[in-house]
Amino acid sequence: MHSRLHVVAGVIHNRCRDLVLVARRLPGSHLAGLWEFPGGKLHPGEDPLCGLIRELLEEINIEVTVARPLILIDHDYQEKSITLDVWSVEEWTGDYEGREGQELKWLAVDSLDPREFPAADRQVIAMLRKPILSQG
Repeated sequence: MHSRLHVVAGVIHNRCRDLVLVARRLPGSHLAGLWEFPGGKLHPGEDPLCGLIRELLEEINIEVTVARPLILIDHDYQEKSITLDVWSVEEWTGDYEGREGQELKWLAVDSLDPREFPAADRQVIAMLRKPILSQG
């Protein structure tokens, strides 16, 4: 049995909210070549929002100003077990770039192909595709 890693990820929206930013996992990493929502591992005892802010600044050079919890997913891969703590990043500043050499791309939510993402991210994609119920 693997110890469970706590990982934070951000669903980063563009200003119009019709696109999200995804990053390609680097060669040599776990699940290399797949697309993912940017983020990374929390430090021991680190608050998830603080970890998200740190990871997105380190990885893609943006500073999160408004984020809210979106979904918490426990997933067991053969190699490791993770808790994926996903946040909706609604406002941010900075010029995004793949600071670790990773490719970044804006995609429409309905064009996200779950087969091109790690299994844990597939629940996130399904949630993003659910229609928002209008309040009457």
